[in-house]
Amino acid sequence: MEVADQAGAAALRAALGPMVDEIVAGLDEANRAREIALRECRTVIRLCGSSIRSVHRRDDAAAAATLAEADAALRAAQTALQPFPDLTHAGFLHDAEKEYVEACCTRVLVAGSSLLPGPLELAVDGRSWLKGLAEAASELRRHLLDRLREGDLERAERLTRSMEEVYDALVVIDFPDALTLGLRRTLDALRAVLERSRADVTTTAVQHRLWTAIEGANLSGLPPGSAIL
Repeated sequence: MEVADQAGAAALRAALGPMVDEIVAGLDEANRAREIALRECRTVIRLCGSSIRSVHRRDDAAAAATLAEADAALRAAQTALQPFPDLTHAGFLHDAEKEYVEACCTRVLVAGSSLLPGPLELAVDGRSWLKGLAEAASELRRHLLDRLREGDLERAERLTRSMEEVYDALVVIDFPDALTLGLRRTLDALRAVLERSRADVTTTAVQHRLWTAIEGANLSGLPPGSAIL
């Protein structure tokens, strides 16, 4: 009986071994792909941050060159994860795609162009594109404040209008966060940024008109109060 038990255990071990080995090999391959993708995604996020900073410095050549590097890293991450669709939804790839979209759209919006690249053109998930676009609109505030400090009120007003257009286009999307990857929270942040930006532009515009009226009164020799009234 003991011999039979030992023979049965050996047979079970022989049957289980190849199946377990096959699964472990698959997991090992998936883990290697994950490590590659994580490394590339971190590179994408770092490069996109550098590209956005170049945009704010108005160094478009540097911004474009850095974006090209980010694009290559993103494609490497996507390629690594392609055989493992469950890993593409782990979160880190969506974050990298979002940052890439944000950098691309920030560059286009700051340039004053309406030719925004879509999700197909950028080869990213549509939900990553929506969040990246919303964050790009929020990023315009920094450029807007820089322009106000330089006295370029007209440019600041155009940037505010761009922020408004993006918000108006996205706010109609009403789906659970589980489907949109938290788009609602991103839009809430954009709305707060937009309201502050409107207030800054309005205050500057009023100050500009007041200053113009005072200067006009001084030049005409009229009392300042009569020109303003």
